[in-house]
Amino acid sequence: MVPTTGDTPPVTVDRREGPYGEVALRQRGEDFEIIANGCFLMDTSDGRSERLLIDAALGALSAERAHASPSLLIGGLGVGFSLAHAAAEQRWGRITVVEREEAVIDWHRSGPLARISAEALADPRTGIVRADLVEFIRSAPDGGTSHAPEAVGEYDALCLDIDNGPDWTVTPDNDSLYGPAGLAACHDRLSPGGVLAVWSARPSTAFERAMRNAGFIDVTTEEMPVARGVPDAVHLAIRPA
Repeated sequence: MVPTTGDTPPVTVDRREGPYGEVALRQRGEDFEIIANGCFLMDTSDGRSERLLIDAALGALSAERAHASPSLLIGGLGVGFSLAHAAAEQRWGRITVVEREEAVIDWHRSGPLARISAEALADPRTGIVRADLVEFIRSAPDGGTSHAPEAVGEYDALCLDIDNGPDWTVTPDNDSLYGPAGLAACHDRLSPGGVLAVWSARPSTAFERAMRNAGFIDVTTEEMPVARGVPDAVHLAIRPA
């Protein structure tokens, strides 16, 4: 995603060095943006495609499952749009957010991003797991290697937004999430009939093929027009029932 807040010069609010490199929160006018290792990830200027990620996943579930408090895993807390939108939808049941950066969690719990996520974080359905999403997805569903046993198990929906897409990852290790092993792990983390939704800064036909090759069905892509360049995309796929 590219910044959409114009030419206003940014001011760094916080910058931290962690195990995955540098992560920074910048303010540009009234908006905030997250930068990882010098790469712009997202800002608070829009949020339509992040909300689409949640809505598309719910819409892809069967009507019966969508009205039975489906469980949701959100990969990446980001600026909080996905979590806030999910918590505003009463049909979701348990909502687990996996975020590896302690700084990002802090910015939501006691920093400027609380204006977006405070109500969602206070929701009793919501839980935050500080962990690397790739490792968390691959951990045993029975709790054998998970970082947070209370959050382990099958999910009805996985909504993943930790990179700028399958073809543009924040760190090299994230590449594996979009390959055969990572998609197989996502498949295993879903209940039968569950939906995998992956945010991307551009549509990827190669990733659609990879999802089909991993055993998913009903693979589709929903697009969200942006101010400049190619549209954002949400890739959707279903684990067969």
